[in-house]
Amino acid sequence: MRIGSRAKPKLEQGPQTVLFEIANGNMRQACSLKTKFLTQNQASRYLRQNWNRIEQMARDCLAKQCFEDGRINLVMI
Repeated sequence: MRIGSRAKPKLEQGPQTVLFEIANGNMRQACSLKTKFLTQNQASRYLRQNWNRIEQMARDCLAKQCFEDGRINLVMI
């Protein structure tokens, strides 16, 4: 039996980006939200608490076909 240590996930300091998807007909559209929060947990909580507004902004970008490398990129001000 082989015993080894697992690599810990790399924790990055600074602004966090949360990835999510929205439905687009029978397909899914990849999206990202760059936040000012320092932890992934805070950024994910912000996404959940403001989902309706964020989803609407992503859908507006989808309608305008504002893609970057096939992804909708939103930035928190």
